[in-house]
Amino acid sequence: MERKSSPALMPDWVPATGHALRHAGIHFDAIRIGGFFAEHVAYLLMEFTDFRAGPIVREYTGEEYHYFLLPPQTAAGHVWPAGARALSRQAGALAFVGVPAVAGETYPLGWRSLPTREVPFVEAELLQEMVMRAASALR
Repeated sequence: MERKSSPALMPDWVPATGHALRHAGIHFDAIRIGGFFAEHVAYLLMEFTDFRAGPIVREYTGEEYHYFLLPPQTAAGHVWPAGARALSRQAGALAFVGVPAVAGETYPLGWRSLPTREVPFVEAELLQEMVMRAASALR
């Protein structure tokens, strides 16, 4: 395993095993996007960052939401198009995000991209640009 993604170097909000609910706005803000739109945004972001996008949590059931984890108190500072919902204390939403462990049984959650020491969060401005790009491509 690469040292930069070792569980010992993960933020304290990443559980050691299984998964845990974390309050959006405390350790991170989140942008929730579902389905194909989410996959397209994640693909664009991963491609643009050379697969160092920062933390993206994926749900494998239901709407198959992706949660793009941003620095705390940053999500509400941007305008997000339909299909992308900001989860933050500033956005006026009391929301929890499921966060999986790095390894082991974490179903129905998994990592599309892990946080690293170098990239602990998804960059809000870059994510907004990729969301807008994906939205215009899907019209």
